[in-house]
Amino acid sequence: MTARVTAIVVSYHTGWRLRDCLNALKSDPEVDEIILVDNGNPPDDTAWIDAFVARTEHLHLLRPGRNLGFGAANNLGAASAHGDLLVFINPDAMIRRGSVSAFKDALASRTSPALVGGKIFGLDGREQRGARRRDLTWTTAIGLQRWTLQDTPPPAGPVPMPVISGAFFAMSKVDFEIVDGFDERYFLHVEDVDLCRRVRAAGGSVIYQPRAAALHFSATSDARGTIVARHKADSLGTYFKTWAHGPVDRLINAILLPLLTFWVRRG
Repeated sequence: MTARVTAIVVSYHTGWRLRDCLNALKSDPEVDEIILVDNGNPPDDTAWIDAFVARTEHLHLLRPGRNLGFGAANNLGAASAHGDLLVFINPDAMIRRGSVSAFKDALASRTSPALVGGKIFGLDGREQRGARRRDLTWTTAIGLQRWTLQDTPPPAGPVPMPVISGAFFAMSKVDFEIVDGFDERYFLHVEDVDLCRRVRAAGGSVIYQPRAAALHFSATSDARGTIVARHKADSLGTYFKTWAHGPVDRLINAILLPLLTFWVRRG
């Protein structure tokens, strides 16, 4: 029996690129269901969303009534999904045909729990940063070691990867539930890094699949940059505190976290 596929999109003041995202998913024959979690949008976009939902049979709209944050909203969408395979995609990205099959191929026979991230590329065709990453450590956080790997030779097929991007990835619903989904303490940013680390800590597999890809339009949201930076700084603090092991890690956090927070909030 063929696994059903649910695509999950979380939107908050996304801008008009949400239309491209949803139309691409609607026309993809490998996507059986779309769940849109509307965390908040201006009236014009809300009206368009309502009209689009009304004419799209397999699209389900969830409106929590407030901005839940990225991870919590994706968890809400996943809980409502009827599909066996969940494909998470940012609202400012367009899935490329064949990506679902590529995700399935990469997940086949992988140790559970498993997740697979896809390539994210821009209008210039170049791979964008974040889809392939090393572990987030203090060494990578302060720039002593390269964290993102988009400037390194790309693999030809699926390969293990410490961290992939939450902007475009797939995971079975069963495995997503095994690791309790996204940690909702992260309102925005770093929740994908934490999810990958928890999957690996559970003995599972994190895979990068370059044959699954999405065109990503950067900076389409009208969310204030200062607010986004604040959430990123808070999330980095949560991450390093969560994964601190022993007094040495806690001492390093005490010294470096205030500096990192100040630097990130300054943008």
